[in-house]
Formats: sequence, structure tokens, C-alpha cells
Amino acid sequence: MSALVFVDTPVLLYSVDERDPARQARAREWLGWCWQERAGRISSQVLNELYNNAITRFPGPRTVALVRAQVRRLRVWQPPHLDAYTVDGAWGLQDRYGLGYWDALILSSAHQQGCRYLLSEGFEHGRQMDAVRILNPYLVAPAELKDLE
Repeated sequence: MSALVFVDTPVLLYSVDERDPARQARAREWLGWCWQERAGRISSQVLNELYNNAITRFPGPRTVALVRAQVRRLRVWQPPHLDAYTVDGAWGLQDRYGLGYWDALILSSAHQQGCRYLLSEGFEHGRQMDAVRILNPYLVAPAELKDLE
């Protein structure tokens, strides 16, 4: 199995956003790799953000049903529920790295699940924070992971 990769909400949103074909293609490439390698991880926070942002960003009669179906599929990645351990970890990360709380919670969730990488454009690409390295999915492709290890 490949190194575990935590997928941040915007990557999931770009995978269905036809307004930016280049980002959509790269997001889909990463998600395809995560499914194939069984290496994708998310949190309940990501699922909730995905749902809320998608129904707001893509209004229409079919959006709710499509997004709910996507959330159900992503549950296969077994996102853990928010617990005291993750929150305490987020507080520590917030203090050490000067992160906002929600970003620290994402990073803590990735760390708690044993992810080596956090796929996000909301953090500095290549930065190592504790055991998790940040990867901007639009600057690096899944095939390049082996070169990073």
C-alpha cells in the first residue's frame, strides 16, 4: 500500500468543478490514485465542508442528491469522528505552527490517521509539520510521490 494521503475539501470540490478544467483534471487524477491505492483519507470535517460548499457553489435541483451520493462514497475512507484527542492535537499544532484552528484541525486529523501527506493548496507546499508533509495537488502529480519519499 502507498503512503496515506489526507485530501482537503477544495480538492474534492475542484474534482467536480467544470469551470477550471486543469484543476479539475488534476484533482480527479489525485482522487483516482487515492482510490486505486486505497491511500485516501478524510475527516468528518471535510465531509461536512464538502457538502455545505458544494450545495452553495453549485446550485441546482440535482446538486443535493449528487453531493450526498459523493459523501456516502467517501465514507468508505472511514473518516473518524472528531474526538478530544484530535482537538487537543489541533491546539498543539495551532500553537507550534501559528495555524488557524480549522487548518490545525485538518492537519491533526491527517496526523491522527497516520497520513504522510496532506493534499491541500491552503498550506505551504512542501512544508513538513510534524509527521505530515504538505503537497499542493496542482504542483505535484501522484506519479511524483515516489520521488518525494
